[in-house]
Amino acid sequence: MPGLYMLDYGAGNVRSLVNAVQFLGYDIQFVKDPSDIAKADKLIFPGVGAFGHAMKALREKGYAQPLKDYIASGKPLMGICVGMQSLFEGSDESDEPGLGVIPGKVQKFDATTKSVPHMGWNKARLNKSQTVKVQQLVEYNIDNEKVYYFVHSYAARYTEKNKDWALSTTQYGDELFISSVQKGNVFATQFHPEKSGHAGLNVLKSFLTGSGIVDDKTVSLIPPQMTKQDAFTKRVIACLDVRANDNGDLVVTKGDQYDVRESKGDVRNLGKPVDLARRYFLEGADEVTFLNITSFRNCPLSDTPMLEVLKRTSETVFVPLTIGGGIRDITDPDGTFKPAFEVAGEYFRSGADKVSIGSDAVYCAEAYYANNKQKTGKTAIETIAEAYGTQAVVISVDPRRVYVKSPKDTTHAVVKNSIPGPHGEEYCWYQCTVKGGREGRDLDVIQLVTACEALGAGEILLNCMDRDGTNSGFELELINSVKNAVSIPVIASSGAGRVEDFYEVFEKTHVEAALAAGIFHREEVPIQSVKNYLKEKHVPVRPIDSAL
Repeated sequence: MPGLYMLDYGAGNVRSLVNAVQFLGYDIQFVKDPSDIAKADKLIFPGVGAFGHAMKALREKGYAQPLKDYIASGKPLMGICVGMQSLFEGSDESDEPGLGVIPGKVQKFDATTKSVPHMGWNKARLNKSQTVKVQQLVEYNIDNEKVYYFVHSYAARYTEKNKDWALSTTQYGDELFISSVQKGNVFATQFHPEKSGHAGLNVLKSFLTGSGIVDDKTVSLIPPQMTKQDAFTKRVIACLDVRANDNGDLVVTKGDQYDVRESKGDVRNLGKPVDLARRYFLEGADEVTFLNITSFRNCPLSDTPMLEVLKRTSETVFVPLTIGGGIRDITDPDGTFKPAFEVAGEYFRSGADKVSIGSDAVYCAEAYYANNKQKTGKTAIETIAEAYGTQAVVISVDPRRVYVKSPKDTTHAVVKNSIPGPHGEEYCWYQCTVKGGREGRDLDVIQLVTACEALGAGEILLNCMDRDGTNSGFELELINSVKNAVSIPVIASSGAGRVEDFYEVFEKTHVEAALAAGIFHREEVPIQSVKNYLKEKHVPVRPIDSAL
């Protein structure tokens, strides 16, 4: 399609969208100048992160008015995420006005009743039907029974003034919001089709193959309805620990209880990361996480092997990708300084959707407390969240138990643990560590996660050094204490060895996701077995969807 263009204002990971378009058999050009917008026969406008950042970038680069003119011309537009939100009059997130195409303002979710951001897979219920089937179906292949990947803290509410725009609505907890819009030549989704597996690819395919223009005279409206329970699913995440072998190849490894994080020791090679990530996607993983355990400290950022891994993985894996390790201020061997948000930007442009910060998060938290809980705007967490949104920042926590006889014996947050200490102690606090667990700090896990949430983190990846590699189940006391301390989503990690462990963590805690590495790598517990068991136990999970 020679006239297919993408408007990229610097939104982060647009590579995955380009890969999805090419996977479907189409070529796409980038808008490089405001005048290019008028050349498009079809235009895709993706966006992630902050509303104000997006609108400011559009105006500064001269794209805002040409985009409005393009819409007014009647040619097809598809917006994604912030690309949809920008069509509204504004957002509570920023004083920057929106494009004003759709009535209403975007509002933040209520974080007192659920985790915010809304991060994961949920249904989109259609609010329009078509009396006559024409070339461009009004539903754009959105299926009431499928789930799609959302990641956002703000959403547009359904009102009388914009009901003729609402193509679908989605319920998250006790709130209903518009999850896609359509009118005439305009179509946009709050969810990410390029990250929603084959279900999402089918939505994108409908826009590419259809006319992109719906005859609204053939459309009737269906009022949305709230239900007792939303359709939000629990996520099952596959993790790959990646390092360089003696031949310089990137391999996936897994040791026991954090030995994998050392540069030496007996570590099992479990295959090449790109191939394994593809396998996980086809097996039904809801997300794939790469932990770069060597961080390639002597390698220039532009040559970092993980960038190539992400680029190749995003060509065929259409679920969210997270990268951890090396996300910090760095100085290249030639002396060039790269701040953390620029390092993160390289990973986003290579196909990552989220970056995971480990040791640097501990240092950020320590600086936060040293500064009397005042933000400086200069930490890695703050700068990445400002540029790419809170949803892009994951904090990877590596805590270990420190037993005490009584809660009075420490100033740190204490829990009563089901596993007694070496001298029969019933209580412990969880000490945060850095350098892959090799160094403990005078900071407990609650201090860390609350500080990081205040600094702008959007998700917690909660490991447990005492459980890692043991296959003994998740550390429920730790998970519950962290989940009760923050309002952002939490991923449970470390200790999974059976399908029952996943059910237990979802049944006994309120975590949004559970992660495993070795048992998935070695196929001791296949991902599909986990999902089948959870479904039998009535835990909502995303089914495998492999048809285009």
